[in-house]
Amino acid sequence: MMVFSFYLFATLVVVSGIMVVLARNPVHSVLWLILTFSSAAGLFILLGAEFVAMILVVVYVGAIAVLFLFVVMMLDVDFTALKGEMAKYMPLAGLIALVILVQLGLAIGNWQIAPQAGDLRAAVTPEGIDNTRALGLILYDQYLYLFEASSLVLLVAMIGAIMLTMRHRTDVKRQDAMAQMQRDPDVQLKLVDVKPGQGL
Repeated sequence: MMVFSFYLFATLVVVSGIMVVLARNPVHSVLWLILTFSSAAGLFILLGAEFVAMILVVVYVGAIAVLFLFVVMMLDVDFTALKGEMAKYMPLAGLIALVILVQLGLAIGNWQIAPQAGDLRAAVTPEGIDNTRALGLILYDQYLYLFEASSLVLLVAMIGAIMLTMRHRTDVKRQDAMAQMQRDPDVQLKLVDVKPGQGL
């Protein structure tokens, strides 16, 4: 059953990954990408890395791929014009792809396994503790300060991205709460005694 599940998920990953590139409709490409991520999560579950599978589903499928789908469906892009522009760059793209394939062939052809590679072993999960809990114990016990430092770095990056993309438009009326709270009612408020039968 494990072998059948492996070949099923592996086939889905390869086929859906190819369909991401070959699909003509970008919405279909994103849907194939979601299937690729989900199948890769199934492979991680077979390896016993359920935490990585959960992160793959929650972050990539639940956030990034859905964001891609939302952007592609919201933007009204003329993809036929884009493909027409892409056709004139195909010779250069083919040359670059050929160079990359030659480099990969040279790298794989000269591949040698290091003698000390056999001594490398992954940390064994303690008995009675699942993979996710063991990872949490390591993160929040041995590497707590590094984990907090990385969260601060991400927070600073998020604030920086917001500050860089924020634009103040001059043609938009904005609320100034401090100016509103500091207004004097005696100066700003004017009482008008309207007599019966008179208008303002």
